[in-house]
Amino acid sequence: MDIYGQSFSSRLMLGTAQYPSPAILAAAFKAAGPALVTVSLRRETLGGQSGVGQGGFGQAGQNFWQLVRDLSVAILPNTAGCHSVKEAVATAQMAREVFGTTLIKLEVIGEADTLQPDLFGLVEAAGILAAEGFEVLPYTTEDLVAAERLLRAGCRVLMPWGAPIGSARGLNNVYGLRSLRAHFPEVTMIVDAGLGAPSHAAAAMELGFDGVLLNTAVAGADDPAAMARAFALAVEAGRLGFEAGLMAARDMAAPSTPVFGQAVLA
Repeated sequence: MDIYGQSFSSRLMLGTAQYPSPAILAAAFKAAGPALVTVSLRRETLGGQSGVGQGGFGQAGQNFWQLVRDLSVAILPNTAGCHSVKEAVATAQMAREVFGTTLIKLEVIGEADTLQPDLFGLVEAAGILAAEGFEVLPYTTEDLVAAERLLRAGCRVLMPWGAPIGSARGLNNVYGLRSLRAHFPEVTMIVDAGLGAPSHAAAAMELGFDGVLLNTAVAGADDPAAMARAFALAVEAGRLGFEAGLMAARDMAAPSTPVFGQAVLA
């Protein structure tokens, strides 16, 4: 998987929220071997005791940052929870200073119940950040027009949702996702959000997407490490199936055993 010129052997990306403990988080990441770990600056380093004050990281923030570094996985900061262009841009700028990377998963949320992206604000923020040298991975929908505008704004990766964040509904609009993939065959695309089962990840990969990003399905499992491994295997299987060439669906049955030469009983 290629992301802004960086090549990753894994096609799975994991978030860091909602794990029961640091030890369980570490075990899940070890089991999955993900390409990237997403970190929310707002949640992990700006909220509560984890806040970045005038003196930098608080103690909780330092502990979390040490945990992330110990995972030995590339970091993808995100602007989770941002509801305006100004807020998202400011959060991205802070993330670049804190984490020392120009990669940013850009979220501009437009609707509170579904957490659907604000596509107008997303395009605007992506243009601002791309002009500042950020390598933007926008969390978007399967909308073709929005995808075109994001690419024009300077994005080289797109992250369409499978379903609303945390919903575990899988791929809500397979037709839309397939159309998006077909319209932009050379663009790296990662299905982000709404995946609840390993089969959902495999289905995304079978459509030809380059990777998947998830969090809740692993962090909220009874055994996060086992679930992380299951998703890693599903991603690998789905990609292998896509590359091998999936057979087309048929309306009628087709026998797998040749009928020529069979005995005919009178």
